[in-house]
Amino acid sequence: MSVMNVRRHHISGAALAAVTALGLGTLTACSSDSAAAGGTDKFDVVASFYPMAFLAEQIGGDHVNVTSLTEPGQEPHDLEISAKQTAQLQESDAALYLKGLQPSVDEAIGQSEVRTKIDAATLTSLEEHGAEVGGHAEESADEHAHEDEHAEEEHAGEHAEEEHGHSHETEGGKDPHIWLDPVKYAEVAEGVGKAFEKADPDHAADYKKNTEALVGKLNDLDTTFKTGLRDRKTDVFITTHAAFGYLAERYGLTEEAISGLDPESEPSGARVKELEKMAKADGVTTVFYETLVSDKTAKTLAGDAGLETDVLDPLEGITDESRGDDYFQVMEANLKALRTALGAK
Repeated sequence: MSVMNVRRHHISGAALAAVTALGLGTLTACSSDSAAAGGTDKFDVVASFYPMAFLAEQIGGDHVNVTSLTEPGQEPHDLEISAKQTAQLQESDAALYLKGLQPSVDEAIGQSEVRTKIDAATLTSLEEHGAEVGGHAEESADEHAHEDEHAEEEHAGEHAEEEHGHSHETEGGKDPHIWLDPVKYAEVAEGVGKAFEKADPDHAADYKKNTEALVGKLNDLDTTFKTGLRDRKTDVFITTHAAFGYLAERYGLTEEAISGLDPESEPSGARVKELEKMAKADGVTTVFYETLVSDKTAKTLAGDAGLETDVLDPLEGITDESRGDDYFQVMEANLKALRTALGAK
């Protein structure tokens, strides 16, 4: 397993050389330079970022070798694919990604010759989620926002799409954060399981069994959220990252995002007043921030409005700062934080 773990992280040329030296016994008759990602005697899957890698590992079990293109702690929206990662794609059996979230991944997978390409966005229905700003849906940011920040700021006005100027939307203004709704994530899992069965029929029975087990756990998580949030004082929560639209919709909540703000900038006086007023009216107690982006904005607003701060993790990556080691543990931590913020009994 240590060989596989080194291979998965692709830390350096030296590490790759070590993999090649150590891993020859586990490889098929391919050349040693294929040790990077593909060419093992397993079903080699390149996943775009953590929620996709988690699905691949849970469904694939012992039959897969999963490599994530996004390193732990890296903000996935900002990922630029390296030449080494492009080469990995060519040698892999399958690529699992969420089209619209990471433009450089979409381009690299589109141009690669990998045999099985699985776009999670096609496995469930995506919806539009405008961030609520002053009681109306926020204007959609330009899809190519992070290529042209200035055009986007003019387009979306004061509440332009948030940090790094990148858009949190797929083509057509659809919200890609489907994994934060356990029901939608389960639908994606079912589609990924079927794709694995077709691409690697020798292990189809195990993929089917693993998929059913994962879907069962996701359904249980959905029940835990429904039960945990049933008796609450308020429906409204404030976040710096507009990632929780599907989760809010699933459980009858309202997400208010502090949009149009770079993580290093401070909210405008008008926006702070607006959120203070809304917080008082709706019994909001907490401003949520996330682990991969600065908490400065949340703390500024919370300080001015007399609110608490806490973490609501969009689960775009697991790091040492995460409240848990995997998807389920972090989602349960999110539920605990929401229960406290919403006054659930």
